[in-house]
Amino acid sequence: MDETKAVATPARHDENFWNVVMTPVEPAWSEPGDDDTFVMDEKVLDAVRALAERISTRALAYRTAGEPFDAALMAAPDLQLATLRALYEAKRSVDRLAESAATAAGRSGASYAQLGAAWGGIKRQSARLKWPHAVVKRSAGESVPLRYAGGSAVIHHDPGVDAWWYTATAADRQEESEAVHGTSAEAIARATEFLLTHARPAPRESA
Repeated sequence: MDETKAVATPARHDENFWNVVMTPVEPAWSEPGDDDTFVMDEKVLDAVRALAERISTRALAYRTAGEPFDAALMAAPDLQLATLRALYEAKRSVDRLAESAATAAGRSGASYAQLGAAWGGIKRQSARLKWPHAVVKRSAGESVPLRYAGGSAVIHHDPGVDAWWYTATAADRQEESEAVHGTSAEAIARATEFLLTHARPAPRESA
C-alpha cells in the first residue's frame, strides 16, 4: 500500500488544517537514498564554498585586485583551510537548526525516542542529553517556551475561554495572538509558522 495515500492533505484555508497538521504521520520520513545524500552533499558544498570564498585571505586579495577568482584556486592549501573553517560553521548551523527542529517537534508532542530515531537512530537517553529542553512535561495549563528559526515564543493557556495563545519575537517583529487556539499544539504550530516566516534573512552574497 502506498503510505502517502493515507495522509490527509487539507488546504491552508481548511478549518481542519491545523488539527491535521499537528497529528503526526507514521512513518514520519523515508530513509534517504544515495542520490538524496549526493544532492545534499552538493548543496552543502555550494554553501560552504561560498562562505570559504568570503572569508579566504587569498580570495579577498583577488577581489581587491579586481581579478576573477578561478575555481582552480580552490586547490590552494589556504583555500582548503578556509573551506575547513566554513565546514565548521556549517556544522554549527546544523546543530542550531537541529535544536530548533527537535524543540518544535518535542513541544508539539514528539517523544525523545522519536527525536532519537530521526537523528540517525540514537537512543532516547542520548536524545534527551542532546536536547534536554526539547520535551517538557507540563500541566494542562502551563506556559510552553519555544525557540525556533532564531526567534522565541511562549505559548499560554487562557482558562477563562479554555484556549491557547502565544507571544512571539522574531528577527524583524513581534506578535501576540488572540486566545483562539483549541490546543497547545495548534498554538505552537502557529507560533512556529510565524517565527519561520519572519526568520532572519540569509546574508546577501558579496559582489
